[in-house]
Amino acid sequence: MKEITDIIEAYYKAIAEDKRMALATVVHVEGSSYRRPGARMLVTEDGQLTGAISGGCLEGDALRKALLAISQQANKLVTYDTMDDDDDAKFGIQLGCNGIVHILFEPININKENHPIALLEKATQERINVILVTIFSMTNRANQPGTGMLLLDDEEQFIAESQFENYIDLIVRDSKSALNAEQSLFNTYSFEGNKLTAFIEFLKPPVSLVIVGAGNDAIPLVGMASLLGWTITVVDGRVNQATAQRFPLAHNVLVAKSSEVLSQIPCDAQTVFVLMTHNYNYDLGVLREFLKSKNSIYIGSLGPKKKLERMFDDLKDDGFEITDQQMSRMYGPVGLDIGAETSEEIALSILAEIKAVLNKKPGTFLRDKQDVIHSRSVQIMPLVETRRMQNVLDFPDEEVSGSCGIGPI
Repeated sequence: MKEITDIIEAYYKAIAEDKRMALATVVHVEGSSYRRPGARMLVTEDGQLTGAISGGCLEGDALRKALLAISQQANKLVTYDTMDDDDDAKFGIQLGCNGIVHILFEPININKENHPIALLEKATQERINVILVTIFSMTNRANQPGTGMLLLDDEEQFIAESQFENYIDLIVRDSKSALNAEQSLFNTYSFEGNKLTAFIEFLKPPVSLVIVGAGNDAIPLVGMASLLGWTITVVDGRVNQATAQRFPLAHNVLVAKSSEVLSQIPCDAQTVFVLMTHNYNYDLGVLREFLKSKNSIYIGSLGPKKKLERMFDDLKDDGFEITDQQMSRMYGPVGLDIGAETSEEIALSILAEIKAVLNKKPGTFLRDKQDVIHSRSVQIMPLVETRRMQNVLDFPDEEVSGSCGIGPI
């Protein structure tokens, strides 16, 4: 999500400087690639790049393709085949990714109400899950509708640019299925004789990190979380510690009693808590409140395991019943075991554990992983019995029932 917010910020800067621009989006990958579908890069007419579509190997040529799209004011789909390292003539370098990457270039017309970046901005305005739909054609390079639909979780209706209204009936059902499954999908549709592929992208709000404790060891945790683009709240009962001057990168800095913390913080499935006040009674009071929260899946507690066990015992002695489900959300001592000693190393350990928990990953060495890094599993979608639409697996001419599930982005 940070890449999207950075692109939105760069978009407004380009408008202020009266620069034309184009958005490059990875819409499909076959095989291995440094970035997955949903990676984006904003390109201005003077060559400024925000975001990334690869590890740096494609950006040079992508800049030229983006400038062409800006000049012609037309969407362009470009395919980069990186599977043959022996054929360096294609790009003049060895890419080494061993995959085929399809990138859509879209010039941004700021006069259109729902141009791609306007939809990205609407997707980030509230802490809700959304579906963003980008439509492209692998068979007709002249027909690239682009990014033009947004399904909001709370409204269950599409926001769409006017020229996309013809496609809504075809895609709305699959988009709702992707939203319910919290998984991005690819589907190919036959529309008026044209084969169009929809990248139905599931987007979650950024992680909301609530740090309970405004000591010096919280400062690097805030700094690193800010680099990740997370929404950060720092809360403490000490007025002289919990200040905006000490935590300029935090979005919210609160001074509150332990019993009042949760009432001041919106909590959803992307909200995580870390207790690190070094004040036993304050941590205990906050833990009592956090265990009542039903949305968050992560509560980390800094300090030895004995401290956490003592807090559980004190809560039970006070008549607070702790369920297995509540215990499953507790992580104490907080962080992955990387031998962390300094506050910066501990912050790295904590953030890595949170990321692993949210992505349902074990946090182990990638070298020990038997499968590919990114899942390429297929989620079968129901065949839609209409004359205009047929689900197609991937992009070959052979049409079958199904869709390619790529997992959350």
